[in-house]
Amino acid sequence: MKFTLSWLREHLETDATLDQVVEKLTAVGLEVEGVEDRAKELAPFTVCHVIEAVQHPDADRLRVCKVDTGSETVQVVCGAPNARTGMKGVFAHSGLTVPGTGLLLKPSKIRGVESNGMLVSEREMGLSDAHDGIIEMPADSPVGQPFAPLMGLDDPMIEVAITPNRQDCLGVHGIARDLAAAGLGTLKQPDLGGPDGQFESPIGVRFTFEDPETADACPVFHGCHVRGVKNGPSPKWLQERLLAIGLRPISTLVDITNFVTYDLGRPLHVFDADKVKGDIQVRLGKPGETFEALDGETYEMSGEECVIADDGGAHGFGGVMGGEANGCQPDTVNVFIESAWFDPVRTARTGRRHGIELDARYRFERGVDPESVAWGIRVAARLVTELCGGEPSHIVKAGEIPDITKTVTLRASRVKALGGVDVPEADIVRILSALGYEVSGGGEAIQAKVPSWRIDVDGEADLVEDVVRIFGYDKIETAMLPRLSEVAMPSLTAAQRNLRTVRRVLAGRGMVEAVTWSFLPRAQAELFGGGADEMMLSNPISSDLDCMRPSNLPNLIAAAGRNADRGMPNAALFEAGPQYRDPNPDGQDIVAAGIRRGQIGQRHWAGGLRAVDAFDAKADALAALGALGVDVGKPQVAAEAPDWYHPGRSGVIRLGPKNVLAHFGEIHPAVLDEMDVRGPVVGFEVFLDRVPLPKAGRTATRPPLQASDFPAVSRDFAFVVDRGVAAADIIRAAQGADRNLIEAVDVFDVYEGEHIGEGRKSVAIAVRMQPADKTLTDDEIEAIGQKIVANVAKTTGGELRG
Repeated sequence: MKFTLSWLREHLETDATLDQVVEKLTAVGLEVEGVEDRAKELAPFTVCHVIEAVQHPDADRLRVCKVDTGSETVQVVCGAPNARTGMKGVFAHSGLTVPGTGLLLKPSKIRGVESNGMLVSEREMGLSDAHDGIIEMPADSPVGQPFAPLMGLDDPMIEVAITPNRQDCLGVHGIARDLAAAGLGTLKQPDLGGPDGQFESPIGVRFTFEDPETADACPVFHGCHVRGVKNGPSPKWLQERLLAIGLRPISTLVDITNFVTYDLGRPLHVFDADKVKGDIQVRLGKPGETFEALDGETYEMSGEECVIADDGGAHGFGGVMGGEANGCQPDTVNVFIESAWFDPVRTARTGRRHGIELDARYRFERGVDPESVAWGIRVAARLVTELCGGEPSHIVKAGEIPDITKTVTLRASRVKALGGVDVPEADIVRILSALGYEVSGGGEAIQAKVPSWRIDVDGEADLVEDVVRIFGYDKIETAMLPRLSEVAMPSLTAAQRNLRTVRRVLAGRGMVEAVTWSFLPRAQAELFGGGADEMMLSNPISSDLDCMRPSNLPNLIAAAGRNADRGMPNAALFEAGPQYRDPNPDGQDIVAAGIRRGQIGQRHWAGGLRAVDAFDAKADALAALGALGVDVGKPQVAAEAPDWYHPGRSGVIRLGPKNVLAHFGEIHPAVLDEMDVRGPVVGFEVFLDRVPLPKAGRTATRPPLQASDFPAVSRDFAFVVDRGVAAADIIRAAQGADRNLIEAVDVFDVYEGEHIGEGRKSVAIAVRMQPADKTLTDDEIEAIGQKIVANVAKTTGGELRG
């Protein structure tokens, strides 16, 4: 909503400055989005006197002017045809930037003649498109003074953001009402009268709704026929008002409707009466029916729109846009003025369905004052007859003005309870009365009759809001919340801390965090176990992003593919966020997923790059789990990864038979082919919700260092086992021989060949034994070795290799 300070003062008697008005607007809930003060911006540009203007010695279209700026006399080369001796113009000195062109002025030579500064045109000042000559100021203009106030440009424009529930402030008068209630001045009552009718209108108004249940689309319609008008350019004051808020003056009749819309919040429409066939008919559109609108577009109706029609068909959407067929033109002499009330919901649906955004729709869909139908037609008839002449008819009425008035009871104590500020009862009554409520009663039974322009007010809480915002939000005392304990409680839950930890760890491993959509194409979802009908979006932001993601991997793989297509073949990306199993509240998992593509490492003389493999993804997954407090030696690794992983180069990390903590491995080549991404690509998925949270009372303090004064002993063992036996099973069996003494077990060799036998393999491990209280003897070492061999044989069926 835009308006100028002088326009506001026509509705508000006040001496408040611009800064005070802006501050109070925000205080009462009307957020100021911007203030455009042209006089302040144009202050450096001053009135000057052209002492002499002579022909340029080397250019036919240039003149050399001697200019008195009020502080000095300078020479300016000017190409304007109206530059002449004795005139007064607008001068811009060197160092200024011309607002209309962005040109930085500096002393220069033009065709060999010195020039300092510039005599400017309206276009160069950003005032209009006129550039045929420089600005000419009146002869009595004081030299050296800013030119803007002398041209009436000292009227600041204010723009405020109107929330959907404050439709009453979509007119300057409504804004003035709020400011007056807040004590910034006295509200002036507008002239809502109109001329007396002189004849019966030859055009009537009929409601022709086929279904009575749809008649609420337009319950009331008033019209007035004015004959003998003279349409043309609107007067200067009206044009200036519209130009100041960014509207283009069109003609007097059209400008009047725009002015009343912004001045009083009452949308209107004017028909060329000579083009109306028969009576005005208000009805619903017929499916397939079309009309050409004022914007030059042809719109086809669905049958749900409220339309304004005559015997020749539909000519406009009620409350949204009129039609070209009976629009006013410069030669219009007879007009029919419309003032109606249209259903907000139907108006909004019509505008959205056809993509029409206009001031009328913006107001009707929020709820225009129903009572304004009656006074709006009078105001419009008065302005038309005053500015265009003509003779008005008696007002034509159809339907009844909807009675939406209600009385709301306010308990004075609720202002303190809901608003947090103690407002005296006298102030409550004063504020509500100033806002237009009819107030009676008192104490715990204040009766407030809601004015017709406040459609948003529904209950006691709305009255409390009105009272508090006018009384002043700044008067609410600051109160600290009581401390629930002497020790500050953590602000993050354990799950939230885990999420942060994983992000830091993966970033520390050289991976880049990505944030992708939570949805993806259904074809890709199906590759990762998703794509069910219940996970499809009913209103996707894009036709190809139509399904909730079942895994975080596909979006990361697609991102790596896009990077590869742009010359970045090596990628290491991760994302920590939700993925979706089903639409139920518990069908969402928080997962840290990552992918690596291409090669890893750096080019170096001591070693080159290598292709990423499943062990890189496993290392990433284990690093994430380790950072979350999981003892990475305890989980089991099994080749049971989902179908989107390579069956022989992937696995799962689990605690127990059912709690799968992570998937890892090489992405299946068929999946990459479907996504048009070249491999190799490896990935992992760590399910953060499944990671055991730390036990209550567990401290984050590091345990004491367990250092031994006695030498460690290392022994190597080679076991022959079936090819299907996992190396992890051998490691756990060896560690189980003596957990207190055996510090580490590592695999250092795996061999398969003819010396081992078909379906068999040899796994060599290094066992490190660290005594804490004495040096181990040979017999003790031998005994531990025997336990290791026996435990591996019992657990895996392995035999010590000879």
